[in-house]
Amino acid sequence: MDKAVLALEDGSIFEGASFGAPVERTGEVVFNTAITGYQEIFTDPSYCGQIVVLTNPQIGNYGANQADCEAASPYIEGLVVREISPVASNWRASDTAEHFLAQYGIPVIADVDTRKLVRLLRNRGALRGIIAVGENDPDLLVQKARNSPSMTGQNLVSRVSTAAPYDWSEGIDAVCPSDKAPAREEPRFHVVAYDYGIKRNILRHLVQIGSRLAVVPADTSAEDVLSLRPDGVFLSNGPGDPEPLERQSAEVRKLIGKVPIFGICLGHQILGLAFGGKTYKLKFGHHGANHPVLNQRTGKVEITSQNHGFCVDPDSLRHSDVEITHMNLNDNTVEGMRHRSEPVFCVQYHPEAAPGPHDSHYLFRDFASLMEQSRGR
Repeated sequence: MDKAVLALEDGSIFEGASFGAPVERTGEVVFNTAITGYQEIFTDPSYCGQIVVLTNPQIGNYGANQADCEAASPYIEGLVVREISPVASNWRASDTAEHFLAQYGIPVIADVDTRKLVRLLRNRGALRGIIAVGENDPDLLVQKARNSPSMTGQNLVSRVSTAAPYDWSEGIDAVCPSDKAPAREEPRFHVVAYDYGIKRNILRHLVQIGSRLAVVPADTSAEDVLSLRPDGVFLSNGPGDPEPLERQSAEVRKLIGKVPIFGICLGHQILGLAFGGKTYKLKFGHHGANHPVLNQRTGKVEITSQNHGFCVDPDSLRHSDVEITHMNLNDNTVEGMRHRSEPVFCVQYHPEAAPGPHDSHYLFRDFASLMEQSRGR
């Protein structure tokens, strides 16, 4: 097995074994605490520009398959794990996790003390890093990590958004006879979804509530969206810093008051900017499938799936027509908002999960209700 090295900008060096593509890749190093769902993590476009450390000590035990992809290909820059399982056992598997990544040119470093690495990232914050394979000069690798782009200020949406509009009609299908997939509604809404790096399971849930979906590129104008006569507009998740997305927030601002809007993750942050607010970078981000969120309107706590490195600043919206609806119970950051008079709402976390719990699926039904109510206006 070839030697692999993870070098961080603070000078830390972690040695291990190479299991993926024998290439050199840089990125912001973040950790994800989910117990399962590694393939969905690999293929989530929101991880563009990031090297992902998985805290679950063994990865790959159930292999990989095309049905569980959240996009057409992986978007992580590299993967860091404690152990790659020597056995992939799953009746749905068509590949191993490491080979799945290798064929897309993604490096994997295993045999790393991920507990030590995660504690470092929690103390220092997310750091730029580099994965290299073979014999390398550690000092040179550290310098390359320091020279790589910072996540702050990066517009990564252009790297992940679709180049042309397309329609989507696939809903949620049961994986096996015991799987209780929700019933699919007959198509009754026309929804235009902005693709800032959209996950497929979001599209499936929108279809499930009775939507005919038109997915459009991230730079589509508000006028072009309204020309499609949508019943609702969806703003998707995506990678990078929301602050540089001035064009996207300006176009969304034009849509407020014209059509119901639902945003998730980066879509939530773009709405925050469109409302006149600001965003800021978290120390090490929220990446996992067990984050508690308080719904302040109902008093209920949802266990949520999350993947973001930036947040909306609530103080910047203090004098706006925006109500904070959800708060993170770990660090009191904003997890949801709604406009007080217009049919617009958004959440920072991922109600579609994939991976993660299903506590927040109700938000898609809330979007359907909002579109139904707006028809009667």
